[in-house]
Amino acid sequence: MASSSSNGPGTADGKSEFRSKKPKPENRDESELLTVPDGWKEPAFSKEDNPRGLLEESSFATLFPKYREAYLKECWPLVQKALNEHHISATLDLIEGSMTVCTTKKTFDPYIIIRARDLIKLLARSVSFEQAVRILQDDVACDIIKIGSLVRNKERFVKRRQRLIGPKGSTLKALELLTNCYIMVQGNTVSVIGPFSGLKEVRKVVLDTMKNIHPIYNIKTLMIKRELAKDSELRSQSWERFLPQFKHKNVNKRKEPKKKTVKKEYTPFPPPQPESQIDKELASGEYFLKASQKKRQKMEAIKAKQAEALSKRQEERNKAFIPPKEKPVVKPKEASTENKIDVAAIKEKVKKAKNKKLGALSAEEVKLKMEADEKKKKKK
Repeated sequence: MASSSSNGPGTADGKSEFRSKKPKPENRDESELLTVPDGWKEPAFSKEDNPRGLLEESSFATLFPKYREAYLKECWPLVQKALNEHHISATLDLIEGSMTVCTTKKTFDPYIIIRARDLIKLLARSVSFEQAVRILQDDVACDIIKIGSLVRNKERFVKRRQRLIGPKGSTLKALELLTNCYIMVQGNTVSVIGPFSGLKEVRKVVLDTMKNIHPIYNIKTLMIKRELAKDSELRSQSWERFLPQFKHKNVNKRKEPKKKTVKKEYTPFPPPQPESQIDKELASGEYFLKASQKKRQKMEAIKAKQAEALSKRQEERNKAFIPPKEKPVVKPKEASTENKIDVAAIKEKVKKAKNKKLGALSAEEVKLKMEADEKKKKKK
């Protein structure tokens, strides 16, 4: 009893001293409490944290498409080697087309089986082994986004998926650089590997793209956020004033009809009642005619129509016999007095040219020369 009484006041004093030593929360800044220090990492989970291992065996299986069979068969020894380091057994069934992972007696990490399940899921979704094996690290996570059911029209779905990839994969590459994630678009899914913050951003961009929002808007926002994060003063402030606000505009205008109905001006009075057939006959006087007279009028109207149609038909037939209009004959223009050729002057020029001695000898001169040459030869 004495010992307990002696320890009582000591413990009370110790508590009061400990309370006085604690820093008050009012002195600390709220931003320091909410933000994670730069470079901080959670300590790795070791065997010392769970020396007894797991009580029960857990396993997961997933199917893979036929075209992945050759690649998985080639890289499966590397998959088994990576999982054996964490004491996880993996089996590949080529007959059923499935991959299975399960824990063993040596497995100490309870969450490693979830990471192994994600590994085989990524391998089934056409992700390479070099990228998929990163999921076994503690600071790396993955997200498989299903986009097949977001758009009903197949052609529209293919266009929006191509918009996410971009020309020669440029949009996807920009998204990877901004989020520090690896992104693989395959079929109806988008596989993402990277940090948790990056996965959240990529999911938002992918879903917005499927909702017909161009990814360039989200990429521009991510670029601004990246620059703002570098400033230590702006970390604890709201960034809404810096981020762009894009308004949705419906560019496709509704096609206007060819025939537009113009609305008439509103009048409180009802429209006049249309005249009946009897009213029209009364106005023209036909109502009081006899049946024979009415019949004669109808026959006359029919004959008048027939005569008009006959005259029109006759005119069309006579068109073939009407001669076409000939073009007027264009008379040749008389030569002007200025451009008249003087024939006598040209004749005189030709005579003068003949009389002139040119380089070549005339026929008479050639004969005389040949005779003189022959005489010379005879004398010799």
